[in-house]
Amino acid sequence: MRWLRRFLTALVITALLPCAAAQTGDRTSPIAAALQTGDYARALAMLKPALQASPHDARLWAMQGAAQTGLGDTNQALASYRSALQIAPDYLPALHGAAQIEFDRSSPEAIPLLVRLLKLRPQDEIGHGMLAVLEYQQGDWTEAVNQFEKTGSLFDSKPGALHAWATCLVRLHEPDQAVPLLQRVLDRNPGDARERRLLASLQLMAHAPQDALATLAPLLAGDPDALELASAAYEDAHQTDKAVDALRQAIVLDPNNAELYVDFAAMASAHQSFQVGISVVNDGIGLHPNDAALYFARGVLHVQLAQYDLAQSDFETAYRLDPNQSLSTAALGLAAVQQNDLDKALATVEEKLKRRPEDPILLYLQADVLLAMGAEPGSPEFQRATRSAQTAVKLRPDLEPARAVLGKLELESGDYRQAASDCRKALELDPTDQSSVYHLIQALRKSGETSETPQLLKRLAQLRQDETEKEREQYRYRLVDTEP
Repeated sequence: MRWLRRFLTALVITALLPCAAAQTGDRTSPIAAALQTGDYARALAMLKPALQASPHDARLWAMQGAAQTGLGDTNQALASYRSALQIAPDYLPALHGAAQIEFDRSSPEAIPLLVRLLKLRPQDEIGHGMLAVLEYQQGDWTEAVNQFEKTGSLFDSKPGALHAWATCLVRLHEPDQAVPLLQRVLDRNPGDARERRLLASLQLMAHAPQDALATLAPLLAGDPDALELASAAYEDAHQTDKAVDALRQAIVLDPNNAELYVDFAAMASAHQSFQVGISVVNDGIGLHPNDAALYFARGVLHVQLAQYDLAQSDFETAYRLDPNQSLSTAALGLAAVQQNDLDKALATVEEKLKRRPEDPILLYLQADVLLAMGAEPGSPEFQRATRSAQTAVKLRPDLEPARAVLGKLELESGDYRQAASDCRKALELDPTDQSSVYHLIQALRKSGETSETPQLLKRLAQLRQDETEKEREQYRYRLVDTEP
């Protein structure tokens, strides 16, 4: 995004100074001349007495802003421009200058300035471009698209801007409208393999698998990422044999890519070739014995073959290998904010709890993070986690993550019947909570009640399949969702 801000800022500066000079009279001509030649210190020296004599002249304030901008003092420049706008709210040089500074800082304060400017100059493509980028940064996809559409040819040769525009359309579930944008990027650089993969991803989202295959064709001899996309395209086009061949070829070219084995397992599951899928995933596990996703994938296939003991063993291994599975979504988000530093995450929660000791969300987060940090049953940390989870559930009985954490704590402490009860309550609140299904399986097994195990394993397998498909779709979105 930085290059795009620089591009638009340069255009604004180019337009600003002539605009300021054109609107000055003879009295300010020497100041304007100094600005146009880049002699900003001289311009400021002349502006000081001029402003003392005419403190309500918006032109002089805007010129001072331009000089201060030229000298790199953007804080003072912004103050000068805002002084000009207090006197003359629609003075274009001041609007341009203030908007440019706020835009260069990625500040949303630029938005109302640009909106006002565009009311005065609706054909200003630079202004529309700046507003489009800011709305994109703010996540207002609809307004960003509206502004991008008014930029004319401004961004025709700017791949980053076209990517941002395409991303907005994808976010609005209009990938078919985004395709021509990335096609323009590829047309300018047909040898760019990454752009080919991006365009093919969009075409897949737009349900145009044959177009995606045509786009990928130059890469299919030796690009495993392109072959993975091609496999998905063949599958969408109901050409399963070619989909399998493409994925096998990708695995041969990149055997260390664990995601390819997971994709193969998903395809094998969809076409009821469970044993074939297990054989391929076994190869992946041989290369990646600590990859939780592979054990999840194999567990799903074992469930479909009614090999429940093997499935349960795989799921247990997967949950053991992936420590993030012990964190709820909210706590995982908190950990991510803290750069996966659980100590820091815990300190943040505890500091907030000092001010809000009966906040159920903070209490459950404390329990979740303590559990993720490896609190052992019987330890003070485990006891604190249990008390926090119990209090959170008491304060908010419908807080599903807290109920799920409490179930896991009870499971680890050996209170299997209560753990099963709380896991069931968690699943009533959120039927898609995979961890609660898994913990319910464990609790029932440890309490000797195994009659539900096959049904619960099937449920867990289906949830895992759904998540895998969702992750595959999100991967395509991430390919396109790149900052310009």
